[in-house]
Parts: sequence; structure tokens; C-alpha cells
Amino acid sequence: MPRLLLLAASLMSLTLNAHADDIKRVAPPGSNFPISQLVTVPAGSQLTFVSGTLPDVADAKAPKGSIAAFGNTETQTRSVLEKLRTTLRGQGLDLGDIVQLRVFLVGDPANGGALDFAGLQAAYTQYFATAEQPRTPTRTAVQVVALPLPGALVEIDAIAAKAP
Repeated sequence: MPRLLLLAASLMSLTLNAHADDIKRVAPPGSNFPISQLVTVPAGSQLTFVSGTLPDVADAKAPKGSIAAFGNTETQTRSVLEKLRTTLRGQGLDLGDIVQLRVFLVGDPANGGALDFAGLQAAYTQYFATAEQPRTPTRTAVQVVALPLPGALVEIDAIAAKAP
């Protein structure tokens, strides 16, 4: 009987000590690109879906609804990631719990109408694959014609997971 109780206590301890490290993240083969090609979330994990998040105004003196009001792609990406962080922390999660990001980018007129992937990466790599926060989500980035907020170049939605 004591062995059975010890086994039960050990199993409970394993369950209670499970955390985000139980989520399997696989890097792209032969690449050091800061994303995961594949993320596997264990059964029973808490999944949190975050709707598309748009940037906050960066320069209140700039004309309302202009790109100048929100900043370039890098500035807007940083703003969106900070908003995502705040939203997730309100649920007991953080950016390291994100397992999937979808990034929608409007072509930047300052970049000849092409999406500013370098600007996205410059901000993204401040939050993911760092010494402080080494986890990387899967990620898709696509160029869109427009976003619902005039002047916005970036919208990001996310899925976060917390292992049981």
C-alpha cells in the first residue's frame, strides 16, 4: 500500500510540475532562423487564441491615420508584440507560451510598396529566440492590401499553449 501511495504522489508531482517545456518545438532543418517549423502541444494543454492585434499610435503629433502616426514596420511590430505580451500576461501566460503567430503586413510605401520583412525581423528577434526568452513559435507572414486601421502596417494574431 505505501508503494501505491508513493507512486500516486510521484505521478501527481510529475503532473503538477509539467510546464511549457513539455511543448515540443522543432527548428527548421539546417537553419538558425528564429522560428519553429513544428510545435507539438501535449493533450490536455490550455490553448489561448488571441485575435488580430494592431499597433498603438507611436507619434500623436503625426496626422491621424497615417503611417507616420504608427511608425514603420519595426516600430509597429514592437508595439503589437508588447500588446500581445500584456494580453497574455493577463491570462497567466507570456510570449514564450506562443506556439503560433500569423503576421499580416501591408506593403510600406517607403519600401516601394513591398512588405518590410527586415523591419518585422528586427522587432521579432527582440522577443523570440533570445537569451531571456529562447522559445520560438511557428510563424506565417503574408502581405495584405490593407488592414482595418488606417496607417497600420502590421497585424498579428497568436495561439498560446500552456502544458498541463
